[in-house]
Amino acid sequence: MIQNDKLAKLKAELIHTKKEIEERFKENDHYQLERENPYNSVGELSAYDNHPGDLGTELYEREKDIALNEHTEKELADINHALQAMENGSYGKCEVCGKDIDEERLEAIPSTTYCKEHSPNQIVSHNRPVEEGVLMPAFGKFEFDDEEAVTFDSEDTWQIVSEYGTSESPSDLDDRGVDHYNDVYVESGENEGYVEDFENFIGTDMYGKEIKVYNNDQHEKYEQQLDEEGIMTSFGDLPGYEKDPYTEEALEEDK
Repeated sequence: MIQNDKLAKLKAELIHTKKEIEERFKENDHYQLERENPYNSVGELSAYDNHPGDLGTELYEREKDIALNEHTEKELADINHALQAMENGSYGKCEVCGKDIDEERLEAIPSTTYCKEHSPNQIVSHNRPVEEGVLMPAFGKFEFDDEEAVTFDSEDTWQIVSEYGTSESPSDLDDRGVDHYNDVYVESGENEGYVEDFENFIGTDMYGKEIKVYNNDQHEKYEQQLDEEGIMTSFGDLPGYEKDPYTEEALEEDK
C-alpha cells in the first residue's frame, strides 16, 4: 500500500504535467492540426507552384505533428485516468492482477495503472510503412536472387537511367578527372549486365562446356590490359609451373 505522503507527491507531479500539456495544446493548436488549411503552416495558398520535394518535406512535417499529437493526447489521457484512480482509491494497484505496483515503477511512470508484467505497452509493433509494399528493394524480391544467374537487375536499371542525368551535375562534384558527362554519375565505371569483364565476351553451352571467345571491343581491351601488366588473368598471375609462354614477357624469359 502506497503511503499518503508518496501519493500526494505523485498526485502533484501528475497535476503539474497535466497543466503543461494543456498549455502546450492551447499554444500550438494541437501541433497546428486544428487549422482549417494545412498550407497555413507554411504560408502558402496553393501547392501547384511548389516543387514536389518541398511538398514532401511539408508532408513529413505534418506526419510528425500527427504522431506527436497522438502521443501527447495518450499521455494526457493516462494522467487523467491515474488521477481518477487516486480519487477512487485504486491507485497503486494493477488493473489486471490487483497486485501492488512497485513504488520504483510509480516514481518512474506516475501515470501507470499496471504492473510491469501486465503493462499494455509490452507488444513491439512490427508494422512497416505502406511504401515498403510498393517500392521493392533492389535485392531480395526477385526471381533469380537465390540462383547463380546473370540478369539485368535493378542496380543495372539505375545505372542506365542515371546516364541521362541525375540531381548531380559536373559543377556539383569534385575534380574526378572525367572527360564526359556520362562518367559523372555514381558507379559509372561498373559493368552493366555482368560482373567480371570476361563475361562480356566468353560463352559456354548450357552445361558450362564448349567455351567460346567472341571478339569484340571489350575482348581487345581486356587482352591489352593483361599484356600491359604481363599477367595471365585479371585476378593475378598463374604459378610458374602453370605458366605457358602466352605473353611477350614470358617468351623473352624462355629465350
